[in-house]
Amino acid sequence: MPEDGQTALSLLAHDVQDLSVVSSVLQDAIVPVFDMVYLEKEATFALAVNRFRWEDGETATPGERVHAGLRFDRVNKVQYRQIDRSDPDRFISLLSIAYDAGVVVLHFAGGAAIRLEVDGLLCALKDLDVPWPTIWRPEHNPD
Repeated sequence: MPEDGQTALSLLAHDVQDLSVVSSVLQDAIVPVFDMVYLEKEATFALAVNRFRWEDGETATPGERVHAGLRFDRVNKVQYRQIDRSDPDRFISLLSIAYDAGVVVLHFAGGAAIRLEVDGLLCALKDLDVPWPTIWRPEHNPD
């Protein structure tokens, strides 16, 4: 998959500390609304993301993105806030993921969110393709 000695990222989260790592590497991921699905019978919520490779730190110039898959298991219910699921061509930017007392919340730019009610935390993230260079490096104001 990755070339030039790069390693495909593959993470599994069972607790809040694990999820904080997943959240940090997914900060500023671009998520197509079309590529989100709740598989109720499998109790799984999955989405495809285009993530910025933060793990390369300042060494990657201009920066890289990679397609990745994110999956949550043991999901009983999914709720969307400010996400128009009827517009499949829309992209949203993931800011963070939080977990507390059986609830996972994916926070997106503009106040959008996805709330997952879960029977315990089980989350997997895996890079699916070869990274490619991007000139658009996410920036955050310290305010």
